[in-house]
Amino acid sequence: MPSLRDLRRRIKGVQNMRKITKAMELVAAARMRRAQERVLAARPYSDEIASILTELMKRSPQYKHPFLQVRDVEKRLIILVTADRGLCGALNSNNTRLAVSDAAQSGVPVSYVTIGRRGRDVLRRMHRDLIADQSMLGDRPTMGDVLPAARVAIEQFEAGEVQQIDIVYARFISVGRQQTTLQRVIPVVAPEDAKAVSADFEYEPDPKDVLDALLPRYVEAQIYRAVLENSASEQAARMVAMRNASDNASDFIEDLTLTANKVRQSSITTELMEIVSGAAALEG
Repeated sequence: MPSLRDLRRRIKGVQNMRKITKAMELVAAARMRRAQERVLAARPYSDEIASILTELMKRSPQYKHPFLQVRDVEKRLIILVTADRGLCGALNSNNTRLAVSDAAQSGVPVSYVTIGRRGRDVLRRMHRDLIADQSMLGDRPTMGDVLPAARVAIEQFEAGEVQQIDIVYARFISVGRQQTTLQRVIPVVAPEDAKAVSADFEYEPDPKDVLDALLPRYVEAQIYRAVLENSASEQAARMVAMRNASDNASDFIEDLTLTANKVRQSSITTELMEIVSGAAALEG
């Protein structure tokens, strides 16, 4: 059994670790609120673009923009969104696992564009076809931060190098729930849940010209929204992970304290027995 000094040293070390995890939980909670606000602010913009896009596609059913054409898939590209840091539960591993497993099941070659250091490092270790990476975006990624990765993916499609682009990210549902999601980006399909345009707009120039200008913006908006969703999910997952770590540290401290008390009690009992035995020997 460890000595009382060793137990007290371990208790002190776990207490210091609990202070760190508790502070990280508070920081993650504050960042999560800001990230959640950005997600909620981005969703209406993305939804409105989807509504207009749906209306334009209905008005020009014969028009086949390259982003709307479904081709035979000879090669795919997956945009993998992960965090730059760990300590956020299984979020990063879930995203990477979904991207890799879906690529293995597709039956065609797959290349990757990563947004986030964790996914990039895993794919490099696995020797995957990684053509671009955008990392270290910080806690407040902007559209300008995400555009380089988005444009690389779009250029791959326009050049005919790939025939389908998907994105994998963690969708923020609530503080306790983040859903790993695979979403097709190109070819663009009108969202089923897109709301119809409330007014009968007249488009000028021609709806086809509006589609030409709108489709690249729509793709970029979907990728940016996925990054914001993943950022909010990361902070929520980190907050929960640090809370669990703090709770586990508290339980461990209780166990160590109980063991220390038993060791102390045993040592006191042993000393008393020695004193009594010594006194009895002197009297004898």
